[in-house]
Amino acid sequence: MPDITLILNRAGKGDTSAAEELLPLIYDELRKLAAAKIARESREYTLQATALVHEAWLRLGGEDQVDWQNRAHFFSAAAEAMRRILIEGARRRRAERHGGGQERVDVDDPSLVIAAPNGADDEMVAVHEALDRLQKGNARAAEVVKLKYFVGLTLDEAADVLGIAVPTAKRDWAYARAWLYKEIGQGRRQ
Repeated sequence: MPDITLILNRAGKGDTSAAEELLPLIYDELRKLAAAKIARESREYTLQATALVHEAWLRLGGEDQVDWQNRAHFFSAAAEAMRRILIEGARRRRAERHGGGQERVDVDDPSLVIAAPNGADDEMVAVHEALDRLQKGNARAAEVVKLKYFVGLTLDEAADVLGIAVPTAKRDWAYARAWLYKEIGQGRRQ
């Protein structure tokens, strides 16, 4: 199997044939990650894994790849791109539930039914906002969360992507979970 880091380096230096060579090598891995993440989404989530991978690929530069330092750098960027795509969708659905695009209705109409908000979108947005704060204090732990929560990697896979030991990834995950739980819990009480 070709070395992905070497191909990423060639693509970053403007070698268009490297970018064309790269996508088939990483596509299956990105698709598995996207499918795992989407499987945990709410039922009203309409983006498919293939579309998520394609959108992330375009946001990463498509055929005009940046100069990736290594495989970990690329997959961290892919995780961030997928995270942002999922958050944008959650925010859009959340805005629609909270009055965006709604028509004026007569509140005295007995047929009026109010749908309960989808907690999955609210949770995803809360985690996203707290994760931005965690990034400032513990960037590596935030990267572990991105790879595990937003991309769907296991801790072993996240450790491999980040180039750290599995026990370190487990400690970062435990720390980040506790930190996020406290942070999100405080935000809900305010």
